[in-house]
Formats: sequence, C-alpha cells, structure tokens
Amino acid sequence: MAIVCKSAAEIEKMRRSGRIVREVLDYLRPLVGPGVSTMDIERAAEQKIKDLGAKPAFKGYYDYPCVLCTSINEEIVHGIPSEKRVLKPGDIVSIDCGVVLDGFYGDAAITVAVDESVTPELRKLLEVTEASLYKGIQQVLIGNSIGDVGAAVQEHVEANGFSVVREFVGHGIGTRLHEEPQVPNFGARGQGARLREGMVLAIEPMVNFGKPGTRVLEDKWTAVTADGSFSAHFEHCVAVTKDGPMILTQ
Repeated sequence: MAIVCKSAAEIEKMRRSGRIVREVLDYLRPLVGPGVSTMDIERAAEQKIKDLGAKPAFKGYYDYPCVLCTSINEEIVHGIPSEKRVLKPGDIVSIDCGVVLDGFYGDAAITVAVDESVTPELRKLLEVTEASLYKGIQQVLIGNSIGDVGAAVQEHVEANGFSVVREFVGHGIGTRLHEEPQVPNFGARGQGARLREGMVLAIEPMVNFGKPGTRVLEDKWTAVTADGSFSAHFEHCVAVTKDGPMILTQ
C-alpha cells in the first residue's frame, strides 16, 4: 500500500476531526477518578462524539466493541472498557480515542493518573512518555526519515531508564484509520521512508516502566507488559508541512 500525501484542503479536514478527538479527551480527563469504571468513561465518550457530530473510529473496526481503548496500569494498548474495570487510587489509565468526520480520521491518546496517590516514579513515566512524543514530533520535517522520528522517541525514553514497546507502532492516517507508513517508536536516524509534504502520521509512544516485552490477553485485544510493569501511551496526529510539523489533534 502506497503512502498517501494529503492536500491542504484534506489536511484541514483532518484538523477538524483531530480537534474533535482532542475535545473528547479533554472532556474525559476530569471524569477519571477512583470508583469510576472504564465503561463510565466509554459511555461519556460515545455521547460526546455524537454531540460533536462525528462517528467513532474504533467501534466495529475488526469487530472491536467500543469507541475507546482504556488500558489500566500494565495494559499497554487496546484495553476494552468494562463495568468490571473500576479505577483505584494509584492507578494510571491510558485513553485512546479515534473519530471519523467527513471521511477523514483523527486519533489521539493520553495517559492519566487516577489520583494524587500515584507514585513519583509513575508520574515520571507519564512525563517522559509525553515528552518523547514531542521529541518525535520535532523530527516531522520534509526530508527527514521515519527512523529519525523513532530514534528521537527511543533516545529520550531510554535515557530516562524506561523501555519502548516494539510490537505496536504508530501509523499513517487519512481516509483510513491505519495507512502506510508504519511509525515505530525506535529505530536508526536516516533509515526508513522519507517524509514528504502532505504525509500525516499518528505518532504514539508506548513506554514500559520495566522491560519492553508484551503479550496479548485471551480477549485477543488487550496488550500487556510481559513483566507486569506499568505502561504509558500518548499519541498525536501530525502533518508534514513546509512550515514544519503541524499537530492536528491539539
């Protein structure tokens, strides 16, 4: 599958879908707290997406059952919202949301501390993961490579003593949720596809407190750390423009 470069008009449509994703995540963030179930967050998101005139991107995608992925603690990505999954003091939860509007997709993720009792080490994990996302975004320049993006993420994560997940990666995005190219959160500078004006990348560091190994649970969706350590996830959609990186989901 070829890499699709978008026109300025198409990028503007993607900016609109991206803004809706950000509005939903900003709406959900203060709902996170002890005693809240991930299904409570799911229901709030589904209504908000509807109110904003968009459609959820994830629900029904390869038969995925929900509009959000909600991944708690050692869950890396693709955690399925449930009434049974109730947030507790000291937890962290990743919320991944995607929408489609006028035929174009937006996709972003945040990881939130459930309350003030989250340990300083876990707060550092969240800060480093989010910072690594912006390190990657800084490399989204015409003529740079996918490897430049991944290396920037990896270098920041590993310099702070954490590890980058290898099995799950970012991706191109546009009229499909997942397009070429794949965007790993690791790599070598100068390697991989060259960035061209109009490419749009979903960059999404998934960072483990412990080792990088993963496994998928019996539900065939939820990916967890192999060693049981906590994991964080942040994501933005970013367009390659002649003026530098344009974040579409903020």
